[in-house]
Amino acid sequence: MHPYLAIAFPDLLKPIVDVMTVVLKQIDGVTHSYALSLLIFALLITVVLWPLRHQQYKSMAEMQALAPHLKRLQQKYKGDAPKLQAEQMALYKEHGVNPMAGCLPLLIQMPILFSLYRAIFADKDAFGTAHFLWIGSPLAAAFPKIVATSLAAPDVVLLALYVISMYFTVRYSSPVTDPQQAQQQKIMALISPLMIAFVGRGWPSALILYWLAYNVFSTAQQIYLMRTLKHSIPPPTEEPASESKAEPSKRQQKRAAK
Repeated sequence: MHPYLAIAFPDLLKPIVDVMTVVLKQIDGVTHSYALSLLIFALLITVVLWPLRHQQYKSMAEMQALAPHLKRLQQKYKGDAPKLQAEQMALYKEHGVNPMAGCLPLLIQMPILFSLYRAIFADKDAFGTAHFLWIGSPLAAAFPKIVATSLAAPDVVLLALYVISMYFTVRYSSPVTDPQQAQQQKIMALISPLMIAFVGRGWPSALILYWLAYNVFSTAQQIYLMRTLKHSIPPPTEEPASESKAEPSKRQQKRAAK
């Protein structure tokens, strides 16, 4: 486990870690392959987190649908922050959108994902002799600084694959229409993998294998959810939440008619 995580979460995550450790050992008892167990475990975690990720991307799709109207409001009330905030909240309320709805699922996921570090490291003997494809093969003797001798040792090739997968995960994690946000996303897509490559160069390949598998599964899940939600939540066709004082908004006209 990464030392910073161990310090930050000493005992708070122990119940979750204990459950994950038992599940991982049960899977290993059936497959008799620690590498395969990690792949199945990653798929299982992806399925368990499906409802949370669905809510997260649903909120993202709703915010993306309202983006054109939010931009028009920003242009209309530029320099009037209180009025802009009021009109934005009115727009959210009108369409039943909660701008903070995507944050809670993400926060709930974090303790689960952090617990995986301790769950995988709880049984070091299991992956100390485990092999996976080129890991533990004769290539390890030929290229000891690049290829790991077991899943307990760092593997440069596996880390490189994980870094590449992380780049695409961050780069295309959420479609953005704002040019400034798109530029920030590009920068994060470059910085995050480089940081992982530096910090994770000493991590056991068992941990990297799990994260690589989880990245692949969660990215596939993300593509499916974004495509589905993109069609099921069309952008609103109404005018912006507020027009000029001389011309009442449609919402105000409806209220007046009642």
